[in-house]
Amino acid sequence: MKNLSSAEIRRMFLDFFETKGHMIEPSASLVPHDDPTLLWINSGVATMKKYFDGTVVPNNPRITSAQKCIRTNDIENVGKTARHQTFFEMMGNFSVGDYFKKEVIPWAFEFLTSPDWIGMDKDNLYITTYPKDTETQKLWAEVGIAPDHILKDEDNFWDIGEGPCGPDSEIFYDRGQEFNNLAEDDPQNYPGGENERYLEVWNIVFSELNHLPNGKYVEQPHKNIDTGLGLERLVSVIQGTKTNFETDLFMPLIEDVGSLVDKKYGNNAEDDVSFKIIADHARSVSFAIGDGALPSNEGRGYVIRRLIRRAVLNGKKLGVNGPFLYRLVPIVGRIMDSYYPEVSEQQEFIAKTIKQEEKRFSETLDAGLALLNGVIADLRKKNETVIDGANAFKLYDTYGFPMELTREYANDEGLTVDEAGFKENMEAQKQRAREARGNLQSMGMQDETLMEIKTPSEFIGYDHNETESTLKNIVVDDKEVKNVAEGQAQLIFDTTPFYAEMGGQVADVGNIYDLKGNQVAEVVDVQHAPNGQNIHLVNVMSAISADTQYKLKIDVNFREKVRHNHTATHLLDQALRDVVSSRTHQAGSLVEPDYLRFDFNSNTALTDQQIADLEKIVNEKIWAAIPVETEVLPIEEAKKKKGAIALFSEKYGDTVRVVEIDDFSTEFCGGTHARNTSELGLFKITSESAIGSGTRRIEAVTGEEAFEYFNEQLQTLQETAKNIKVNQLKDVPSRAAQMADEIKALKRDNQNLKTQLTSQKSAEVFDNVEDINGFKVISNILSTDMSALRQLADNWKNDNKSDILVLGASGDDKASLVVAVNKDAQAKGVKAGDLIKKISKEIQGGGGGRPDMAQAGGKNPAGLTNALQLAKDIIKSY
Repeated sequence: MKNLSSAEIRRMFLDFFETKGHMIEPSASLVPHDDPTLLWINSGVATMKKYFDGTVVPNNPRITSAQKCIRTNDIENVGKTARHQTFFEMMGNFSVGDYFKKEVIPWAFEFLTSPDWIGMDKDNLYITTYPKDTETQKLWAEVGIAPDHILKDEDNFWDIGEGPCGPDSEIFYDRGQEFNNLAEDDPQNYPGGENERYLEVWNIVFSELNHLPNGKYVEQPHKNIDTGLGLERLVSVIQGTKTNFETDLFMPLIEDVGSLVDKKYGNNAEDDVSFKIIADHARSVSFAIGDGALPSNEGRGYVIRRLIRRAVLNGKKLGVNGPFLYRLVPIVGRIMDSYYPEVSEQQEFIAKTIKQEEKRFSETLDAGLALLNGVIADLRKKNETVIDGANAFKLYDTYGFPMELTREYANDEGLTVDEAGFKENMEAQKQRAREARGNLQSMGMQDETLMEIKTPSEFIGYDHNETESTLKNIVVDDKEVKNVAEGQAQLIFDTTPFYAEMGGQVADVGNIYDLKGNQVAEVVDVQHAPNGQNIHLVNVMSAISADTQYKLKIDVNFREKVRHNHTATHLLDQALRDVVSSRTHQAGSLVEPDYLRFDFNSNTALTDQQIADLEKIVNEKIWAAIPVETEVLPIEEAKKKKGAIALFSEKYGDTVRVVEIDDFSTEFCGGTHARNTSELGLFKITSESAIGSGTRRIEAVTGEEAFEYFNEQLQTLQETAKNIKVNQLKDVPSRAAQMADEIKALKRDNQNLKTQLTSQKSAEVFDNVEDINGFKVISNILSTDMSALRQLADNWKNDNKSDILVLGASGDDKASLVVAVNKDAQAKGVKAGDLIKKISKEIQGGGGGRPDMAQAGGKNPAGLTNALQLAKDIIKSY
């Protein structure tokens, strides 16, 4: 067998299948596109579904790929087993209705055994097959696999329910007796069993059947091939390592971490687990961030945050203090650069993101670990083994420890966690949050009454501000009624112009009238009912009845301002991509009538110039008076529109509403919008700030609110001009700068005067020398500050006036102490730091320092006399 690097093996696999007429499909992003069923790309075939289900017809039905993948369902096993990883590469070859068994089996055999390729000894290969798949068994025998190396196993049938399925065949490599971790008679000691000798390297799925809803299996008209060969496993076999982690894919990372803590992999089993976890997680987070995911508290962002925190905790176990994981990004880049240049190309951004997250976690890590270790110590004293749910929740809620980390830490200590108690505490917190949000939010709760209401209701608010509608359902206190005379109620009409809160846009408000024009209710909120209707939360003003017609009118001014601000968010979204980075994407929004809020992914604050550029772009689009066009399209057709932006967090149906602003912005959006950008009038960013790790927030105003904002700023500037006595507003900046320089000069002069006064005081202070126990001691209390005391101590050093200096100062209800000790006194055991710690208690304070110089502060000036006397008493004891 050839001695090959991981990069050579990957390249060899792709080259081999290219010689067999395959198209090389580049690895897709780890962040799935057009597949809401997946959090991450977790297999090679995950990116091929579009071909197998017929959504996309490939240019070539023969495809091969090396696909980066993330799986976290077995995260607790990473580092503790030989081959569990969160990030891995799956190599595969695929046939979309082209070749089948008689081609793929000889090719797999050729790639593994031919001296032109991997060059394995065929006698080390074992094959498992589905018992009824005699064709596959025959084909393996024909290529040269010994009959006793072709095994039958009922598990060799790939079936995940309804849809394509079929038998599969797994290829195992016998690594030899030296890798055997089981007794010879152990029932798992065979190819396909749970052992370390026989290692599965390749699985070939023959997708030839269709699993019908009625449970029957029928033949597929077009048979497909789907194979998966784990690169890390194959590299482990070829490089002869005990586990995947000793290969060239991981060892450079492990060695670098080892150099930080002066530890060597392989010397300690517990340390080795931490080394493996760190190396694996460094790969995962580097690639995930490189593909556009950022740490956050939900979804894939939470996965990244969890992986970084696990790595930091394991770094702590090894003895690493402070951020370190970010250092591994360039190493990940170098290892993978031959096929995945994206990590090296973005290593500065990726490393910066990881370092910020490490720092964020480190701020609370020590305090959290102290709590956890204290809890564990208490359990040991009581001979108990369960960490209670309240403490587990405190670790989560206060210190940022995910439950998984607490569980793992407990497991390492031989303990368990009261997870039911943790969930109870979590639910109690959610309930408190629900109560804090008030009654309006209760509409979002899916109660049994609302779930049973399936009355059709049509939203017509895109084109109408008012309508006559029939009231179909009334719900009061979670019960459906026919009439209501007062109080709050929830109403469903057959048609409505009221927009239900969605996509960051707040709900419409307005009024309901009877057909005589009398107001009967005020609409204060609108939400989506469980079955999709717009349900109106109202304050009832006079009796209303179901199956009765009413006139519904929205607050038009409210709606108009919301429409304008919503359109502004679309303009801002695209402007951010143009000014900051094409990687920038929306992380949340809120559209109110008087302002808009837009969250986006970024690790750095916007510069003043970037903010100015954003405002310029948006305002230029407003002044260009561009029509805002909307149309409803089938989802697949909408996705093909140039530059179309869809949010991964949103779920879209078969059709979507597309909002287009010329060729500048195209987004999927169900909200209400301006008819023309000119309606916005003016756009102004009022603030930009961080709201979490990797996420920033812009708040902005348009139209009337923007005008008022500028007016307020102008008034402030005019008031400032008046106060600093300048006639022209344009002169305010230069006058302010001039005044700042003058203040700086005055502070400098003031400091010089203080220095002169301190020098004068030195002569007075240093003349009063006492002899205490053979030490020359100067002590005094002054009306000054700590800065002056330090200056006096420096002067004392230069003048060599005594062996020990003890000075106190009082001012502004504060007390200060300084102690200085020369070398002769230090040699006799007197240490400034020790002395200050003892005497600072007299001023109700604390401090410390070096043996030659120390200082302390306190809040009891009256104790200064006692502090100096205590110092003298202590000196007498030496």
